[in-house]
Amino acid sequence: MTHPPIPRRLTAPDPGWTGHADVVVVGSGVAGLTVALRYTELVPDARVLVVTKDVLSAGSTRWAQGGIAAVLDSADSPADHLGDTLVAGVGLCDEAAVRTLVTEGPAALGRLIGRGARFDRGPDGGLQLTREGGHRRDRIVHAGGDATGAEVQRALIEAVRAEVARGRIEVIEHALVLDLLTDAAGAACGVTLHVMGEGARDGVGAVRAGAVVLATGGMGQVYAATTNPAVSTGDGVALALRAGAVVRDLEFVQFHPTVLWLGGDSTGQQPLISEAVRGEGAYLVDGAGERFMLGTHELAELAPRDVVAKAIMRRMLETGAEHVFLDARHFGADKWRSRFPTIHAICREHGIDPVREPIPVAPAAHYASGGVRTDRHGRTSVPGLYACGEVACTGVHGANRLASNSLLEGLVFAERIAAALAAARPAPGEPVTDGRATGLADPRVRPRVQARMSAGAGVLRSGRSLAEVTAGLLDARWTPVAVQPCTESWEATNLLTVATALVTAAAAREETRGSHWREDFPARDDAWWSGHLDLTLTEKGLTMNYRRHEEQGAARLPQRVEAELAGAGLDPAAVLALAGVALAEDVTADGDVTTSATVPAGQVAAADVVARADGVVAGLAVAEAVFAICSAGRLTADRPVKDGERVRRGDVLMTVTGPVRDLLTAERTALNLLTHLSGVASLTDRWVQAIAGTGARVRDSRKTLPGLRALEKYAVRCGGGTNHRMSLSDAALIKDNHVVAAGGVAEAFRAVRQAHPGLPIEVEVDRIDQIEPVLAEGAEEILLDNFTVAELAEAVRLVAGRARLEASGGLTLESARDVARTGVDYLAVGALTHSAPALDIALDLRGA
Repeated sequence: MTHPPIPRRLTAPDPGWTGHADVVVVGSGVAGLTVALRYTELVPDARVLVVTKDVLSAGSTRWAQGGIAAVLDSADSPADHLGDTLVAGVGLCDEAAVRTLVTEGPAALGRLIGRGARFDRGPDGGLQLTREGGHRRDRIVHAGGDATGAEVQRALIEAVRAEVARGRIEVIEHALVLDLLTDAAGAACGVTLHVMGEGARDGVGAVRAGAVVLATGGMGQVYAATTNPAVSTGDGVALALRAGAVVRDLEFVQFHPTVLWLGGDSTGQQPLISEAVRGEGAYLVDGAGERFMLGTHELAELAPRDVVAKAIMRRMLETGAEHVFLDARHFGADKWRSRFPTIHAICREHGIDPVREPIPVAPAAHYASGGVRTDRHGRTSVPGLYACGEVACTGVHGANRLASNSLLEGLVFAERIAAALAAARPAPGEPVTDGRATGLADPRVRPRVQARMSAGAGVLRSGRSLAEVTAGLLDARWTPVAVQPCTESWEATNLLTVATALVTAAAAREETRGSHWREDFPARDDAWWSGHLDLTLTEKGLTMNYRRHEEQGAARLPQRVEAELAGAGLDPAAVLALAGVALAEDVTADGDVTTSATVPAGQVAAADVVARADGVVAGLAVAEAVFAICSAGRLTADRPVKDGERVRRGDVLMTVTGPVRDLLTAERTALNLLTHLSGVASLTDRWVQAIAGTGARVRDSRKTLPGLRALEKYAVRCGGGTNHRMSLSDAALIKDNHVVAAGGVAEAFRAVRQAHPGLPIEVEVDRIDQIEPVLAEGAEEILLDNFTVAELAEAVRLVAGRARLEASGGLTLESARDVARTGVDYLAVGALTHSAPALDIALDLRGA
């Protein structure tokens, strides 16, 4: 049997008609329509052609239930949104692209509202915000409860129709775009397409244009079960491959964890049960009613989607079940009908009453994080060809998309494409024929391709399963009959092309990361796989290149700093992410406007980081990391002192050399962290000196600033103190409210011991008479809360070494020594981290 190659052009009749436009936009979802509308706003005499495969409203956008993520609350920040996105992307996000998304997103959302989109509002008229998996803040706007996509689509379609009436936008519905037209220089100059209609533009035609924008959505129909509509057959990715464009990270297909289970034989588009349902408090249970996400991830049901999907699949494998359940019966009828009317109706349509019974759910193909590789202006590797929305790989999603970032990405990068096109106003070249091999797949292979992909390249993958899929896809290329050009054969060819590319990448990535889960390589492998898989289609077939993530401009710590952080017990990756988040608050898409205006480009100088007060320094490596990341390694540092050393006013702590613009842009972020951590270390040192020689030790608590706990506890160690619990999971600490809830100290102790037999248990008491009962239960450590010095001495005598003792509450530097002399083991001082004054440190530029 001879297997034909993947075609580099679809077999089709010669174009029977020709149209003209400034820009051709392929697709009518949020990304495509936003490009068209924004371009006409920027270019009043524009001629934009929107081509859509079905009717304007038939794409994926209208199916989006959850909402749009954007920073709209004063308690939230772009830095927080960036941090959540980076965490979900598991090391493969393009941080600059994410920063663009989170900083430009609110304004883009505002323009969408200006175009008529109506989102749900509270009694005060403000936008209602909710939370979804992976988000640590309420930042999801929604419409109609769970009909956000439908409202966005409605508003955009109305706006487009107004522009159609003005003659600036033309829309061709029921049209499948076939291939890209290119000129002699290889630049895009239009498309060929097949219109399934009547009249002058029926059948195959061509449209000449200065630029082509792919906004074709996803490729979920490559699987047997998906949340994607029937039109999502990967047409844009397949077209881009045939045109020679680079396609990136196709192996990262997100499977939505909670899709309504309609039976083992159900295929095609399946109803989605939005993440927002879990965001409002629904929880997952197995057939026995066990809530299995507890203990799997700190966020439980609100963990990132890949975590939840994997946990569901594991539980299904363990129990032999075909699905699990999403339980939201506690919502009540009113909340179901007001907050989630669409989902409520869908469930009832399929015979399920979510008010009275849990909803059967299972993962299904949902979103492609990879796609046609673009820069931050939507440009692909083919000149004149742009991409945005799900078809594109902007670098925002990395290995796993954060919930509700998709509509936002469509808005932001569509607007950036429109701005780039408005600035360039490209004119079309003359199309040429390059003799690329044509071909078509037999439409009858489509269900076989989908079944094979779901069986071997779905949530669960292995080298063996992917090899079986590869063999099946190879066989699917061969057909014993001549295949006629038609919509069914063109779609089947696109599906087969995309499936082959996806499986090729999935087989090559021998690790588990984000939404790519290899059973035979279950661990993440940063040593080799912290990078991207780029695919191109040539006359020799698919060619794959590995690109390390840092080669794409990703932030990276200097090796010396990375080693120093690791040696101090800090996670270098966490520090890298924190530095990026901190910089994002200062350095938006517009950059440091003052510095760029006042400092000549290319100016180089040295600057000294100088102590303005006596104290103990901590965080020098963290500050150096900020300088390195902000400058992409152009700034270098020399440090005459080390963390934990006492410094005097006027001492130089670090000398940083390099571009002045980078120095001044990074200054505030670096000093914010350095002065705060040095303040923690300096205050700790004062407490340590106050009790020196007593045998007691000073330790911290969990009273820390969000995101800074590990660094603040490190600063305590630099000051000579010791750390208490890092989190609520390290040890059990029974406090007064636990005692009230359990009915007594002893009862609370026994309950914790029974639930967690091997866990250390600490008990807080506020009276002497509570000590003996907890000692009898076997307490290893007793926290004496707000005891007087005399009571502390009595407690030490009573315990007589049978447990460690900590004094806490009401402690001051003046009383610290008296407390320590009672014989307690620890003095717990929450103020070390939550209210330490910053140590005054400044940056002095030596001169250019």
